[in-house]
Amino acid sequence: MANILVVDDEMGIRELLSEILGDEGHVITTAENAQQARETRANSTPDLVLLDIWMPDTDGVTLLKEWQRDGLLTMPVIMMSGHATIDTAVEATRIGALNFLEKPISLQKLLKAVQQGLSRGLETARSTMYQTHARPLAPPAMEHGVASGVPAAPVLMSSAAAGHVLHPSVLPNEHIFNVPFELPLREARDAFERAYFEHHLVREGGSMTRVAERTGLERTHLYRKLKQLGVEPGKLAKKGG
Repeated sequence: MANILVVDDEMGIRELLSEILGDEGHVITTAENAQQARETRANSTPDLVLLDIWMPDTDGVTLLKEWQRDGLLTMPVIMMSGHATIDTAVEATRIGALNFLEKPISLQKLLKAVQQGLSRGLETARSTMYQTHARPLAPPAMEHGVASGVPAAPVLMSSAAAGHVLHPSVLPNEHIFNVPFELPLREARDAFERAYFEHHLVREGGSMTRVAERTGLERTHLYRKLKQLGVEPGKLAKKGG
């Protein structure tokens, strides 16, 4: 789960990106103009910024220059625009932008760019940490954490159908879902599927991409299935976070 700042003057774009990335388990903050983005950056450092180029008060490239000048460009920034020229994209990259997405942004390109941006941010953070501590030895092994080198804390997994909380040491195949046999077949199947998807959403921290891979479903099919079952990924992501 990452903290992502979305800066765009179009409400529809902000809402769409917030919904998609929120379903991936990330915490989204939005800003409708450069001034709001400045205030947000002054109070915290997001893990990633999605920054629109054309905005009414200050354009994204100018804001990017300000952050670079003031030493605030310490997080990966992905530029977005539906009207930018190649020269503008090249300039943004030269200043320090990691990537450029052309609107309308496809879901696949968005998720790929965000994943690359977050991975780059983690690499930069690790590099800074090693330089700060000046350790001559090899970096610590990463297999204990999620790309952070820090052992992952135990996460409690819950299932609405089972009605109790499980520790991750309990393997999935040891979990028997409490679905009453008295239910009609369709209702019993829906109850099982609801518990099944809730389990995987909590386990994967609400990441729709990882749940799709885990369950073997296409993302679009998974979205439709969860909506049909009344499962809310956002709420379950908080349980797993």
